[in-house]
Amino acid sequence: MEEIKNYALINHIPIVRDRTACYLVNECSKLNPKKILEIGTAIGYSGLLMLNSCKGSLLTIEKDEKRVLEANKNFSKYNMSKRVCIKCGDALDELMVLYNDNQKFDFIFLDGPKGQYIKYFPILKKLLNKNGVLFADNVLMNGLVNNIDNVTHKNRAMVRNMKKFNTEILNDSEFKSTLYDLDDGFIVAEKIK
Repeated sequence: MEEIKNYALINHIPIVRDRTACYLVNECSKLNPKKILEIGTAIGYSGLLMLNSCKGSLLTIEKDEKRVLEANKNFSKYNMSKRVCIKCGDALDELMVLYNDNQKFDFIFLDGPKGQYIKYFPILKKLLNKNGVLFADNVLMNGLVNNIDNVTHKNRAMVRNMKKFNTEILNDSEFKSTLYDLDDGFIVAEKIK
């Protein structure tokens, strides 16, 4: 796994940070999900972490074709290919396909385009089984969510969308949610209704 981390660092590919990864592995291990959904495959690092912590299968979505190829290599290298299905495409489109197919998941790792979390949330709620967990990474966006005055015009909509997502999930009565101010911030939300 260090090899994958080094590859990501050298090639400027964002992967889950170390302390967040520990929480991700612990949550996944505790729940032992049968079906995991991941938005934002990158090169497969977080997918491998989750698969190593449970016996379930992973459906992961990635838009970048080069990253899908790299992720496939990594899943194969670590003998996880049989437990993984990678969808290459736009996450919102793929989520709608899953919803229309009545798919359900026990664990969802949300680590895709940050400004889109708020758009994904209503669909993710429907895809998540009761007692399942939604784990959303990078929800503080390097501190910008709590300091919107310092956000450039270019990034303002994305940061506002993330702030709206955080407020919505933390106040949703269907979830018991906790925001962790570690690394770049993450929310662990258990679906209780």
